[in-house]
Amino acid sequence: MSTTAVPLRPIAKGSLTRLWIGVAAVALAAAGLAWAGQRGLEPSPASYLAKNAHEDGVVTTGSGLQFKVLEEGSGPSPTAADVALVGYKGTLLDSTVFDENPQTAMPVDGVVPGFSEGLQKMKKGGKYRLWIPPQLGYGEQAAGPIPANSVLVFDVELHDFKSKAEIMQMQQMMQQGATPPPLPGR
Repeated sequence: MSTTAVPLRPIAKGSLTRLWIGVAAVALAAAGLAWAGQRGLEPSPASYLAKNAHEDGVVTTGSGLQFKVLEEGSGPSPTAADVALVGYKGTLLDSTVFDENPQTAMPVDGVVPGFSEGLQKMKKGGKYRLWIPPQLGYGEQAAGPIPANSVLVFDVELHDFKSKAEIMQMQQMMQQGATPPPLPGR
């Protein structure tokens, strides 16, 4: 039996160092790509709200609504049976504006539960920022430009409010040709 020897060529000087530098470069590139991929992701609603709850001036209600008083109003607050005249801007956590109106009337009980709860905390002339968790907003259903399970952020100004009975009385007066009483502050 004979053995054939295969000659091994010696490794060139510095090749091993270049190999380890290449492995390190690939590892760093992979870590960089993983980090860059994570940057575009929004935090989960629960983690965002947990962090936000510790910010200065943020109040969390028993239902999970978070609000911050930007400017305190005066007088009474609307109830669920009222119609509020508000200005608002609604955004997602990534600052995408999904709705905005400088002045609109809305029944307090005719909006998502978190917005209704927030309105009932405000006073005339007040400005609040509301963070509405998904369970008090649209929940697991997407609504137009609002993805499912979104935290809704609203900057709201309460201009005025009236009871539904007062609104109906004003409408009846207008239908009869009478001039309704002016709105306060007008």
